[in-house]
Amino acid sequence: MNPQIIDIDDQFVRKLLRERNESGHKGYFGHALMVCGSYGMAGAAMLSAEACLRSGIGKLTIHTPACNREILQIGIPEAILHIDKNEQFIEKATIYDEYAAIGIGPGIGTEPQTGEAMMDYLRYTCQPIVVDADGLNLLARNPEWQKEIPENTILTPHPGEALRLVGSAKPEDVSTYAVSHKIYVILKGAQTYICIPSGEIIRLIFCNSGMSTAGSGDVLTGLITGLLAQKHKPFEACLLGVWLHGTAGAIAREAMDPHTMLARDIIRFLPQAFKALQR
Repeated sequence: MNPQIIDIDDQFVRKLLRERNESGHKGYFGHALMVCGSYGMAGAAMLSAEACLRSGIGKLTIHTPACNREILQIGIPEAILHIDKNEQFIEKATIYDEYAAIGIGPGIGTEPQTGEAMMDYLRYTCQPIVVDADGLNLLARNPEWQKEIPENTILTPHPGEALRLVGSAKPEDVSTYAVSHKIYVILKGAQTYICIPSGEIIRLIFCNSGMSTAGSGDVLTGLITGLLAQKHKPFEACLLGVWLHGTAGAIAREAMDPHTMLARDIIRFLPQAFKALQR
């Protein structure tokens, strides 16, 4: 039996965004951890980290190798840096209870030590986790690790990553994978499919060639991680994240030509996307 595909309208998504507590302090709005970056991939770390900060969280810590210290300290001054002892890639997990959510993968590379560090996060933390990019590639290279993915984890593959991880980029096959592992899988594209553990597939359509640019997925990962850190349930974080990401891209397209769009433009227009969600 083919899973049911459900199209979601803006009104449904609007109900998911919570009102901001005007008297809340930074601790009230959550503390996220982004595990990101390696030598030559500081940009992926910056994009995911800035998007995470723009989600409304109170605090962000970035775990990244030593080579990215100065770039991120200057580029993302609002974030706390936790520097891995390795100069060029992440090789050790930093497991603390203070983090409300963890995002793993943007620009981390596929070194074996990085894979072991990622698996330590998956095995030994109880916080909700988002896995993207090289995190997905590491899981694809090590199929035995996939059975250790915690329930309700969110994976965010594009079709190529889905093909490597699942063996197919068809929404129905990705849905079967999500159900069998009891996780959420966001299959990214002009039509984005959110495959949920119960078997339904939520479809959101944002046909925008301007978003077909390197780093767009890193932005989505950071945004969803930030929403999870604010205690949104995985289903809510997936829907809100995809909608805000797509809407910010649509607003950017209207403000400029899609030929010229960069991933950072999606972040630039996130404030307008949040305003649109509250109309």
